[in-house]
Amino acid sequence: MWQKTVLTGVSDLLFGPVSLLLLATAAWIVIQAGLLIRSGVQRARGVAPARARFTAAIDQARGSAPQDLDIVLESLVQRAEAEASRMLNSIRFAVRVGPSLGLMATLIPMSAALSGLANGDLPSLANNMVIAFSSTVVGIAVGVAAYMLSLVREAWVRSDLDAVRLHAERALRTVETPA
Repeated sequence: MWQKTVLTGVSDLLFGPVSLLLLATAAWIVIQAGLLIRSGVQRARGVAPARARFTAAIDQARGSAPQDLDIVLESLVQRAEAEASRMLNSIRFAVRVGPSLGLMATLIPMSAALSGLANGDLPSLANNMVIAFSSTVVGIAVGVAAYMLSLVREAWVRSDLDAVRLHAERALRTVETPA
């Protein structure tokens, strides 16, 4: 019977941090949605900062020795891909973590709710069920919002990386076949 006491104690200790992490993740998603809207407005105006930064670096690399240009350009393309991957990984993390935290924050109060049901404490049962279901909704909402944000960002990243690769290829061809 000591296992039940220990597991219940650990579960109760986790509820506070899990709830805070869930709320922090939800707030982070709201911030990310705002940043996505800002990026969308910039893109509508024809501004893509990452694309512009790497194409400018490629243009600067044209001044390198021709025998090293392919290595420099490949390095720039790889840096662009790594930066894009890091940016996408943060949002992909929220796609998985949001629902997981929501599930944890659901199951922990369910234990207290079942205990309240067994003891005939209906107000405790109702309170814990509200917390449990609210946690589920927040966790799923975080996951759905993060997934939608990741879809848009992945499309933008693919477009930017294609443009950077094409620019690098053109820079390399310009040097290989001088006019």
